[in-house]
Amino acid sequence: MSAAPAPPPGRQPLWFLALFALAAAGGAVAYVPLLTVLLPQRIAELQGGEDVAALAQVSFLGAVMASIANIGVGMLSDRAKVRRPFVIAGLALSNALLLWLGTAASLAEIVVLVMVWQVALNLMLSPLMAWAGDCFPDEQKGMLGGALALSPALGALAGSLVTWAGLVAPSARLALVAVLVSALVLPAVVLGTGRVQPALVAPAPAPASATRAGVPVRERVVLRMWAARLLVQVAEGGMFAFLLYWLRSIAPGYPENGAANIFSLVLVGAVPVSLLLGRWSDRHARPVVPLVATALLCACGMVVMAAAQSLAWAIAGYVLFGLAAAVFLALHAGQTLRVLPAPQHRGRDLGVFNLTNTVPGMVMPWLTVMLVPQFGYGALFLLFAGLALASAVLLAGALRRA
Repeated sequence: MSAAPAPPPGRQPLWFLALFALAAAGGAVAYVPLLTVLLPQRIAELQGGEDVAALAQVSFLGAVMASIANIGVGMLSDRAKVRRPFVIAGLALSNALLLWLGTAASLAEIVVLVMVWQVALNLMLSPLMAWAGDCFPDEQKGMLGGALALSPALGALAGSLVTWAGLVAPSARLALVAVLVSALVLPAVVLGTGRVQPALVAPAPAPASATRAGVPVRERVVLRMWAARLLVQVAEGGMFAFLLYWLRSIAPGYPENGAANIFSLVLVGAVPVSLLLGRWSDRHARPVVPLVATALLCACGMVVMAAAQSLAWAIAGYVLFGLAAAVFLALHAGQTLRVLPAPQHRGRDLGVFNLTNTVPGMVMPWLTVMLVPQFGYGALFLLFAGLALASAVLLAGALRRA
């Protein structure tokens, strides 16, 4: 006699959606202040000045470890069939390693600590995102994605907060990061008992869908979603790294805090836009349409930037691009959970999708070095516009097949 099928999943309450969004943002608060401000400062203290090569080495090796750990931990949480214990363990270990980083006495020690910290951080992040797929039904994936826009916004704000002059002593900044991360992550984990829905974790049967060129249609949709995110991430990562340099090429002497303020305002502004579009996609059952639209807006923003001859047009183009990219990446994260084919491998598959976050950071600096000195930033931005347009085309194809 076969077991009764699990009841259809119900909607999660808004309080849990909000707590989960804050927990996901805790991951960004863990790494954005460290990788963008505190780690470069610590390396400068040890090396006696800015050392770009050392920072690049630490960043590259950390990204490699993050890529491997996210997939590996995802597979472990799939096999264990639990997520929250991994999240708690990762939180404790990553916080402990953050504090240890503040006492590192050599560059070699920093390299090792950052690599181990990336493993611990992904011990928290990988199961956390898989847990979202275990809890939230498809009709809430749009709102979930919209709420995930909080992550980069709070990450950027945390970077400003922990470096605020006079707030805490420089030696206590990493401890403040650990406190903030714990305050964001723990409420969802502690209060989220019993939120997993059996219908969302039931193993999927072997695919019996139609095929196209020998590949099941559902898997083709997943591949298109993966490639579309990678293309936008390459463009977004490039702008994150070189925004200040580009603005100064148009307006020499443009202040550092000006670029940082624009970046933060764009990320904060993306939160309500993402929530509105996510809600619209849930109500109208059109999950891919906002992704196509925002990818097209990314391309438009890049074209404006490539043609900009004044600071005002440059900033306008970046705001359009940055806002569209932030909304795209947030909504895409929610809809990825909808298209993954096998709940029993959700953690592993999300780890593969996480490569779209880490790989661009490994290749973007080299791409920029090859293009900008010879052809200028305009050529780089036109390339990025082409990538965003290709992303929209891929997603339009996914829309027809979904």
